[in-house]
Amino acid sequence: MFCSSYLPFSRLSPHQHTTAVVSEKFRNCSKQKVKLGVAEKSICISSPSSALQKSIPFAAASVSILLWSFPVNAGILSGFSGLESMPGPQLPQFDFLTQRNEENQKKYAEFDSRFKSSPMLKELLEKSKSNKEKNRQQIQDKYCIRGAEWGVGDCSTQGMTPEEKDNFISMLKQKSGGD
Repeated sequence: MFCSSYLPFSRLSPHQHTTAVVSEKFRNCSKQKVKLGVAEKSICISSPSSALQKSIPFAAASVSILLWSFPVNAGILSGFSGLESMPGPQLPQFDFLTQRNEENQKKYAEFDSRFKSSPMLKELLEKSKSNKEKNRQQIQDKYCIRGAEWGVGDCSTQGMTPEEKDNFISMLKQKSGGD
């Protein structure tokens, strides 16, 4: 483990594969002399134990920051349920408006009952039910054919000879009205 700043690479010759770090500011490092070309330089090499001693408090601080949870404070109005929970002012009631509202409600109820008993709506509901059943059966047939072709599911053709498989799939397609 090396100390703080790197030596300039311009001083190193290409055949030297030395990466030395120069520092004279660290206290817990051993100074060693390194020959760089013609000049000798003293460098500071710190021991692994001193680096470990320096990194433990940093790691402990990092873990404590990550695990520390902040309580959420919503502020002064945290217990206040909001303006929408407060009843509004009582508005004046006008008789002609309430009477008109009641007449409209009666008229709408009459229209609804007339529409629900109309033959056209009954016919559309019957068509919808029959289409729903027909579409459900078509979807089941389609998935059964696909399962037979792939050899999976309830309509699987595993264990059948290739001829039986082709006959079964063609029978399913005829039944569903396809191909």
